[in-house]
Amino acid sequence: MASSVPGPRPLPESRYDLSTYWGRIRHCAEISDPSMLLTTSKDLERARDVIRAYRNNEIETPTPEFWKAKKELDSTVHPDTGETVLLPFRMSCCVLSNLVVTAGMLTPGLGTAGTVFWQWANQSLNVAVNSANANKSHRITTTQLVTNYSAAVVASCGVAMGLNGLVPKLTNISANTRLILGRLVPFAAVVSAGIVNVFLMRGNEIRKGIAVSDENGEVIGNSKKAALIAVGETALSRIINTTPIMVIPPLVLVKLQKGMLKGKSMGIQTLVNIGVIAVTSFAVLPAALGVFPQRQSIHVNRLEPEFHRAKDKDGKPIETVYFNRGI
Repeated sequence: MASSVPGPRPLPESRYDLSTYWGRIRHCAEISDPSMLLTTSKDLERARDVIRAYRNNEIETPTPEFWKAKKELDSTVHPDTGETVLLPFRMSCCVLSNLVVTAGMLTPGLGTAGTVFWQWANQSLNVAVNSANANKSHRITTTQLVTNYSAAVVASCGVAMGLNGLVPKLTNISANTRLILGRLVPFAAVVSAGIVNVFLMRGNEIRKGIAVSDENGEVIGNSKKAALIAVGETALSRIINTTPIMVIPPLVLVKLQKGMLKGKSMGIQTLVNIGVIAVTSFAVLPAALGVFPQRQSIHVNRLEPEFHRAKDKDGKPIETVYFNRGI
């Protein structure tokens, strides 16, 4: 991210108003723009020069060139290390990286081996993306990573296999309803694993609390209640992010297989399936990512008692504090 470039002057968080849902949608659309995958090392060096000039007051106000440079760095470079994130694991590659895995999970008629393989592949990709983009100031241990990865794989495979065995036994519903429920099994598996993943990965935050600060960015302490809100909203955001991509395409495919795809080869059906997933992903991902603001505000009365009488550096009472929700 652009924040990896040092300098005394703070950077604007976005060119859009992140206090509004529409502003967050537009911001997320920029971060996940796949055209940023064409950014070269020369482009990144030029972008760093522009950001460096702004942070050292050589550029007075943000210009179109500044916003382009910030976009290139935000979608390509790790904010803590300043190193270029491996291409498949960048936010700008999010849709493309997940496309094959999602298409695999949503393939109709997967057997046991196919179901287990694609759920494993999805969780492996999730771990790789999370590790590549993790906050490097709080490193996760190898033991924690293995535990988190194993639990997510077990959860996703367990739910998928369990529901695949349960749905055919639901004889009191119509065949069409059973078909639709069967197509939604991957969604249930991915959601379950996502929730397990979030609470395991961020368990230390709930136990120890996360930093909360005043409006000037001065940290006033760690709050477990703020951490619970942050982790809970992140878990909910995983469900929101997953729902349209894992629900809309299989339902559309069921409809198409009864119409224009009826009697078509598996190859054609697979191509159409991938196309529907791609269109859905590009269309809804920014809207899903923007549901919750990254920087949250909360009244001190909703936190632990020690924050109720908090004061800023000038001795004025603090009523609202802020914290980073995380992703």
